Amino acid sequence: MQTKQTTNEGLKRAYLITIGSGEIADKIDAEIKKIAPQVKMPGFRPGKVPANLVKKMHGEQLHAQTLNDMIRGSVDTLMKDEDLRPAMQPSIALDDGYEQGKDAEITVELEVLPQVETPNTDDLKLEKLVVPVSDEQIDEALKSVAGQNKSYKDAAKTKKAAEGNQVVIDFVGKLDGEEFEGGKAEDAPLVIGSGAFIPGFEEQLVGVKTGDEKTITVTFPEDYQAEHLAGKEATFDITVKSVKVETETEIDDEFAKNLGIDSLDKLREVMKGQLEQQTAGLTRTQMKRQLLDQLAAGHDFEVPATMVDAEFEQIWAQLQQEAAKEEDPEAALKEIESEKDDYRAIAERRVRLGLLLSEIGQANGVEVSQQEMGMLVQQAAQQYREEDRERFVQYIQSEPMAAAQLRAPLYEDKVVDFLFDKAEVTEREVTQEELQEAIEADEESEAEKAKETPKKAPAKKAPAKKAPAKKAAAKKPAAKKAADKDAESDAEAKPAAKKAPAKKAPAKKAATSKTSGEGDKAETSKKPAAKKAPAKKAPAKTGATKKVPAKKAPAKKAASDD
Repeated sequence: MQTKQTTNEGLKRAYLITIGSGEIADKIDAEIKKIAPQVKMPGFRPGKVPANLVKKMHGEQLHAQTLNDMIRGSVDTLMKDEDLRPAMQPSIALDDGYEQGKDAEITVELEVLPQVETPNTDDLKLEKLVVPVSDEQIDEALKSVAGQNKSYKDAAKTKKAAEGNQVVIDFVGKLDGEEFEGGKAEDAPLVIGSGAFIPGFEEQLVGVKTGDEKTITVTFPEDYQAEHLAGKEATFDITVKSVKVETETEIDDEFAKNLGIDSLDKLREVMKGQLEQQTAGLTRTQMKRQLLDQLAAGHDFEVPATMVDAEFEQIWAQLQQEAAKEEDPEAALKEIESEKDDYRAIAERRVRLGLLLSEIGQANGVEVSQQEMGMLVQQAAQQYREEDRERFVQYIQSEPMAAAQLRAPLYEDKVVDFLFDKAEVTEREVTQEELQEAIEADEESEAEKAKETPKKAPAKKAPAKKAPAKKAAAKKPAAKKAADKDAESDAEAKPAAKKAPAKKAPAKKAATSKTSGEGDKAETSKKPAAKKAPAKKAPAKTGATKKVPAKKAPAKKAASDD
């Protein structure tokens, strides 16, 4: 094997690897000798098939597999010998004119990570904006929870059901006059107008009274998860057991007990903790942005264009999705198009910050343990269908780039926590509105910060090492707040008042769309009118032909400002 460097410009590198035809042929012959004892062919005893016949039978397959293995091995050797630290997955291509019996020429193109001086983190100073939780906030949170846990009482038997009323019904679903599995329920509560059942079901119950029997006709959605019901017209024979009207929910000890809490005082403590957790998340976001601003202000170095491109594409895709949801999508797209350079500057800033955080983590021994990584993999695997989960785990174990992407958010959080512990932190009490305004002001000024030329800061030199850092979410413009991709910010930005401290046992439903897909204990084990999102498929492994991915440790990724 011969290696020749063809490009060395800035962070760009390119190489031409030549694997001799003789080397390839020798490797194939060795593989034939290795598998020959296991080959079976009519007319020959096991293990006695001549090598030339084995080659004739399996030569093409052996050639492709052997060449792929040799290419992978040669690229790994290149990375090790040249001490290359790829910023992104290298581009690896076999010459288009290659044929069996000829030398194989492989082009390897990549960008390498820059040598980053380890930042001096001894003088970090941060302000922590703290929001005290008031009794009034707890009261409002309790009212919100009460609004989500409405109670109903029986109405007069002559009461005609209207929107907002609850009806308790028995029903039997039929296709072409025959009952279908999972289409039957007894004493199923349904609030008319809630949208819990498939379209057209609830509307036909307006006006029913206790004791009424009625047959309705509905059509299942075309994208319904039960394929045998999707798009089909069905009838439901309904018996109305009772009509109920909403009653005012008293916030007292009994209300708390219905939520699984011993008393109202205990419930207030739970709500206070949730509100504190919510504001703690916002406080962390604001502190993290201060931290990143200080790091960015003192460092300016070249970053790999491929990493910036990848980060920008993620930002841009999210902005386009948000613009498409606006009242005037065309105007929204035109607006973000005029700010395209600003978003590219933001992408570059985030990549640079990701590299800085990664370097700090490596220099200070911040790690994601095997146990933590195992938990991340198992959590991520739950997003896939049960039969695909093991394949997903194997994919993560065999693909360093995918593993690094999964590890990155936790790694960044641990580096940020390390820097919080080192920093000199002063606290200041503010209102939640003031805290939110401070965060929004940071968001709106991110482009300006990205375009500023940072001053050089003193740094400690440390050997550069590979480590992943979290990929950033897109900037949220003032007029079009993009969905926050950071799991921490997303979870902690939700009002605590909307989180009930404990869940009541679910009522039996057969036509509800809000279900986990697990069967209830009665005849409603398969809920025909439920809408369930299809499970993800595990990523498939692709074989290399003309382009072969190198199994090299992946690059560090951009830091999130949230």
